[in-house]
Amino acid sequence: MQIIVRDNNVDQALRALKKKLQREGVYREMKLRRHYEKPSEKRAREHAAAVSRARKADRKRAERDS
Repeated sequence: MQIIVRDNNVDQALRALKKKLQREGVYREMKLRRHYEKPSEKRAREHAAAVSRARKADRKRAERDS
């Protein structure tokens, strides 16, 4: 990952870096890796996320159709 600092404006470059890191999910992954997660807990979390995504897609589809 590369961020270009223009006109010695480090604050702007830092903001751009943080935004890129957040978009790629680095912060979320760091939070998950702070503590060990049992494989069964990981499966349950991923399953819950998949169900949530499916419900959201169904809601959007229903909203678009009506």
